[in-house]
Amino acid sequence: MKISKEQPVLEPLANRLRPLTLDQYVGQKHLVGKGKVLWQFIQNDQIPSMIFWGPPGVGKTTLAKIIAQTTKAHFIDFSAVNSGIREIKKVMQDAMQTHLQGIKTIVFIDEIHRFNKAQQDAFLPYVEQGSITLIGATTENPSFEINSALLSRCKVFVLNALNVEDIMELLHHAIEDPRGFGHFHVDIDSSSLSMIAHFANGDARVALNTLEMAFYNAPRDHDHITITPQIIEQMTSQKSLLYDKNGEEHYNLISALHKSMRNSDVNAAIYWLARMLEAGEDPLYIARRLVRFASEDIGMADSRALEIAIAGYQACHFIGMPECSVHLTHVVTYLSLSVKSNALYVAYEAAKKDALKTIAKPVPLHLRNAPTRLMKDLNYGKGYQYAHDFQDKLTTMTCLPESLQDREYYHPTNQGNEKKVALRLQQIQQWKRKHQK
Repeated sequence: MKISKEQPVLEPLANRLRPLTLDQYVGQKHLVGKGKVLWQFIQNDQIPSMIFWGPPGVGKTTLAKIIAQTTKAHFIDFSAVNSGIREIKKVMQDAMQTHLQGIKTIVFIDEIHRFNKAQQDAFLPYVEQGSITLIGATTENPSFEINSALLSRCKVFVLNALNVEDIMELLHHAIEDPRGFGHFHVDIDSSSLSMIAHFANGDARVALNTLEMAFYNAPRDHDHITITPQIIEQMTSQKSLLYDKNGEEHYNLISALHKSMRNSDVNAAIYWLARMLEAGEDPLYIARRLVRFASEDIGMADSRALEIAIAGYQACHFIGMPECSVHLTHVVTYLSLSVKSNALYVAYEAAKKDALKTIAKPVPLHLRNAPTRLMKDLNYGKGYQYAHDFQDKLTTMTCLPESLQDREYYHPTNQGNEKKVALRLQQIQQWKRKHQK
């Protein structure tokens, strides 16, 4: 397909380059790599009902279309955006007739989370009967957005955001493939392609759309197209701040953010957050680090910190950049100003050392379950004390291995709510000492 200035192609580049086979598919090797579970399903034409869950532009619809190209089943592409109960029932009735003729029907529903409960329920009996194989694609957590009855009959496959290498491969392919810009001599250096790949933030569609806009806005001399970094900046509304997310600067910046929050320097923390976001960092990466910080550096001193950090992660997942920048600022500010305690981190590291030394030690008999007669005969569970049977909800039973009886890993501080935790721990210890005499 030749593209010319006189006769432009109206179909978007991302659509023209959509892979038709698994060999052309980029990314999701954990699912579609040779011999992997989804690869096996597609190659054997044994497609179960399933849900593709992942962020935009990672290949959910493309996978469904590859299945449509390879399966011997009747394939129906169904949109959740403009279909109601009436349309669903008509399609299901047609599928039943096809099923009676011995032909399988695969129904693909893009954005299945847009269907309400009644609409989703309309599919359930047909999935249960085997009249149809359902494939849904969603950007939202299926646990929250898809009826449990329907979800229980589907396998859920999680598709990840594409990495920079995947997107660079797609961009090179777009430049070289005749369906893309292969009929032109496109002059673009690797740093400019890297800018696009980082800006796309794991979304292939964003990357290809950005390249396409740059192509049509670049100066040209007949079939020679020159795409400069300045043109990329115009297309992305970003300066060349992007950095290698696997390189040293990436780790330097997250370290600066973490240490600023630990030092309760809220202004510095917000600054380093802005530096990372404006440089194109994945907001979900930052959000994950904040969740870790909430327990590592605050912990029981303010357990609300973990709740707020997780809420921030979910907000980033729901709406993405640039809108989620304010949610990350909210979390960073809360964590920076919270009282600090690393008691949980210290406790785990101390316990880990003992665990590694005693990794093969058996669990004491009184702590083991005894679901069978043989296990009871072997004294599994013998001597176990059920705390709820005692007035103080405490017992003198020991739960550590014999060689570690005197170990104390958790040492609460007097910071924030951990002062109350310390008092409670002290009360428990005093009770045990009193009743063990």
